[in-house]
Amino acid sequence: MGDHIAFTLDLEADGEQPAGSLRHPSGQSQRFWGWLELIEAVQSWLPQTTVSATAAPPSPVSLPEKGNPMNAAFQTVSSADGTSIAVEHTGDGPPVILIGGAFNDRSTVAGLAAVLAPEFTAVTYDRRGRGDSGDTAPYAVEREIEDLAAVIAHAGGPARVFGHSSGAVLALEAAARGLDISKVAAYEPTYVTEGTRPPPPDDLADRLRALIDAGQRDEAAALFLAENAGMPAGVIDGMHGSPMWGWFTGLAHTLPYDVTLCGPGMRLPADRFAAITVPVLAIGGGASPPWLPAAAQAVADAVPGARYVTLDGQDHGVLQQPGALRPLLTSHFGPGTA
Repeated sequence: MGDHIAFTLDLEADGEQPAGSLRHPSGQSQRFWGWLELIEAVQSWLPQTTVSATAAPPSPVSLPEKGNPMNAAFQTVSSADGTSIAVEHTGDGPPVILIGGAFNDRSTVAGLAAVLAPEFTAVTYDRRGRGDSGDTAPYAVEREIEDLAAVIAHAGGPARVFGHSSGAVLALEAAARGLDISKVAAYEPTYVTEGTRPPPPDDLADRLRALIDAGQRDEAAALFLAENAGMPAGVIDGMHGSPMWGWFTGLAHTLPYDVTLCGPGMRLPADRFAAITVPVLAIGGGASPPWLPAAAQAVADAVPGARYVTLDGQDHGVLQQPGALRPLLTSHFGPGTA
């Protein structure tokens, strides 16, 4: 048997938001926002031995079927198939739509909305199946494209669009399909380029969907973390009793959506992106695992006229430091430009 180290997960005051901190028994603490940042934090403290985790408080967060409400002032728009999509906006200026990734709802990009609000109308929304939005079966990437089109129409397009992680994939797919988008900024879209890391199996979305259909949310979350994010099995097992695990399982039904959106094996669709005609800024974090900025660079290489920028000192958890994105986004999106 190996040594065991206990980690403590501390959530925000209401215990309902995914933002929080990871505390090592030595007292070292690291903030996180989202699944990949949590993984990186845990792995940075791992010895080369068996790991277990304990949580405080001991009972996991239990999410209602539609997630946690973020703001009572949200509005709803109807997508093409009638699905209700929850939307919030703040600020004054040309609209910028902000899209989060896996295990996230609109609260994830709320901090970025706040720093952009002085110059833009920052629009956040719950992707289908998350937060206060509805969910209509069967899922298809085209339905998510239609959801975004409805949000853009509500905001008053043409819109600038920022996406993070699989949200960046959605933004790029929407631009490739000709939505009313004037510019795109994509932070570390989750594609796997050759030689950077093993891709997930092509049937991952199908296996996730089967687990969800069988009511096995814990198994679905664990499978996604293992095969999509490359998280060690021992760490996943140790997280099962943490408050964060309740957040993961509460949104587990949307994981097949993210995997389907990113495509089999998370292969970048270079031919499709070659048809994008609007300006694209692809951003990679200088402190991220190399496969993520490599994916952003590959997007810039695929889209005609696109630009790649490395954001020094940042990783996939950049949304917890939204001020770091502000100079790049205000320059790219330019309030006075179309």
